[in-house]
Amino acid sequence: MKRLLLIALVAALLILAGCTETGTETDDPTVEADDALENADETGSEDETTTDGDEADPEETDESEADEPGSDTDPDVDGDLEIHHIDVGQADATLLIGPAGETMLIDSGDWRQGGSGVIEYLEDQDVDRIDHLVATHGHADHIGGHDEIIAHYETEHDGIGVAYDSGVAHTSQTYERYLDAVEEYDVELLVVEDGDHFEFGDADVDVLNPPEGDSDSDLHYNSVAFTIKFGEFSYLTTGDAEADAEQRMIDAHSDGLEADAYQAGHHGSTTSSTTPFMNHVTPDVAIISSAYDSQYGHPHDEVLKDFADRGIETYWTAVHGDIVLTTNGNDVALESKHEFSTDATDLLEEKPADDDTQASLTHPIDVVTAPLVG
Repeated sequence: MKRLLLIALVAALLILAGCTETGTETDDPTVEADDALENADETGSEDETTTDGDEADPEETDESEADEPGSDTDPDVDGDLEIHHIDVGQADATLLIGPAGETMLIDSGDWRQGGSGVIEYLEDQDVDRIDHLVATHGHADHIGGHDEIIAHYETEHDGIGVAYDSGVAHTSQTYERYLDAVEEYDVELLVVEDGDHFEFGDADVDVLNPPEGDSDSDLHYNSVAFTIKFGEFSYLTTGDAEADAEQRMIDAHSDGLEADAYQAGHHGSTTSSTTPFMNHVTPDVAIISSAYDSQYGHPHDEVLKDFADRGIETYWTAVHGDIVLTTNGNDVALESKHEFSTDATDLLEEKPADDDTQASLTHPIDVVTAPLVG
């Protein structure tokens, strides 16, 4: 890992920005369709919003039939690892809590909501310090709350331990605010790349992407991806890494991609979770984070069909709400805020058709009609 010099990154940001007007959220006009829509989000177009972050009532909670952690603990680890997939609409935010209370936040939701919803969720979990703060890449649906979260934890709690970044700058105001917060509160910022390793309590974190050494400026190709190994359990998260990055990871780590649980890349888009990649990952469980009526059509039908064909137990934040995976390093249990099938075929049937202007959920929890945040 390399300590990131903010001056160098800000200089790169200015070069990338070129003649871009600083008064609006902007992006590279050559990006593909999904990216163009994501960048339109940064200019103020409407988007799905999150459901409230209140704790689920017991009768509303769906718990998988996996064995409860604690009954057969792996001898190499002590206690439980929790992985919280926070429902942040068309965005990503994942909280990890280790057995000794160590914490990691991977991404922080969309720029429209800022950090408020994620902060509320973290405080509900009694998180008073973020030991590891990860930005998988600079798009505003992944780092939208970084600046507010840094400010909140540095002023109201016990601060941020270390922040991690791909080192690829972005031209949006969201990214600038994130760097400003890092600088203002003197947060240590490290650039990670393939081959890096760090410990998270009893868990080992192995970075698989971005590639080692200099790379191009594509945010998705350089999206931070890593495995987390806790006893016999393994978890893979890839941010928005797409087919080219997935193939590079296959070439570099053909024997190191297998995971028990997988957070589906790029919100369940067909640009990720490609057939060759899934043949190497072979997860038992997949978690998709996207809005119910996603303007991008996430998760894409082809991905859900593939997950169904593979028999992957599939959770989708849009219908399941917040999803918590708990493991003792051997057994795994999953609990969701809302009860719904985890058969990907049922999720495909539940998913609104692309031409639907208003869809109704077949389960009683309305997760669609929360007011838009400006």
